[in-house]
Amino acid sequence: MKVGTRSYSESTNSEEISLATVIRCQADSMEGEPMAMKYLETMMTESVLHAQQQYYGHAAKITDAPERDLLGEGEAEFLAARDSFYLSTVSETGWPYVQHRGGTPGFLHVVSPTQLAFADYKGNRQMLSTGNLAANDRVCLFLMDYPQRTRLKILGHARVEDARRHPELVAQFAAPETHGIVERLFFIEVVSFDWNCPKYITPRYTVAEVEEAVAPLRARIAELEAQRKNQS
Repeated sequence: MKVGTRSYSESTNSEEISLATVIRCQADSMEGEPMAMKYLETMMTESVLHAQQQYYGHAAKITDAPERDLLGEGEAEFLAARDSFYLSTVSETGWPYVQHRGGTPGFLHVVSPTQLAFADYKGNRQMLSTGNLAANDRVCLFLMDYPQRTRLKILGHARVEDARRHPELVAQFAAPETHGIVERLFFIEVVSFDWNCPKYITPRYTVAEVEEAVAPLRARIAELEAQRKNQS
């Protein structure tokens, strides 16, 4: 993984560790992708640094991180191929809540390098994510590509728009066949993101992916069976 031009503080001080140590795992997964420094700066709080010091004798220190990390071509391509992701919000009582969102590949739209959007369908009417966002707009998206053993985490601030008030947004961000079940639209202002390493990710495949993989085998089997019939 290349590290672009962003600065990372390195010294022999016991409270700092090298950039190579911090991104070693990420480097195994996304060769050539730049490291998002804003993500590290945001997530490495004082308590996290204390835990690093306690367990490893060193703690990371990020310097010169940008105001936000922009989604690039690689991130946009990855997001466009996903048919599901997990959305995390935080309740007013401080409890995290994770919800699954799914659709056809591309249902999560990359509006710009700093914004994502998706149509939210009718569900169980609990309104947990929507309610949480009314009090705290922070979100984390967790996206998986199981066959490639790749994962992407995105931090951002979300807002929810009522589909009844914005039919033009429904038309823009939802497939025509789903217009009748869209209740809300989510817009996420991206702060940063992080590519994770492939360790401990078990490859899994959708029915469509399995069908695509075995299609040549089935075609070959059909060809051999036809040849056998012609010979008998």
